[in-house]
Amino acid sequence: MLAGAASVQASSGQVVRHRLNRGGDRQLNRALHTIVMLRQVHHGPTRAYTSRRIAQGKSQREIRRCLKRTLARQLYRLLGGWCPMGLSGQKGERFQ
Repeated sequence: MLAGAASVQASSGQVVRHRLNRGGDRQLNRALHTIVMLRQVHHGPTRAYTSRRIAQGKSQREIRRCLKRTLARQLYRLLGGWCPMGLSGQKGERFQ
């Protein structure tokens, strides 16, 4: 949710819908978007994933959203849950 890549339920009645969370770090969200766009063109496994999801009937927008969430999780694990400026404003704080 820190990157604004998580979806938020926007359902009403029997219609189940999700929309993009507008909160979070917009610069990080933009960086994720750029990485995902480049991966969809140049990264073989991402191209295969995109083809599979298109065959399942997903739109390009939905596919990018899924890829951004996956990339945000991968980067979080790579950083080990550490952030230069934590949630409480303390430098080097670990996320809980």
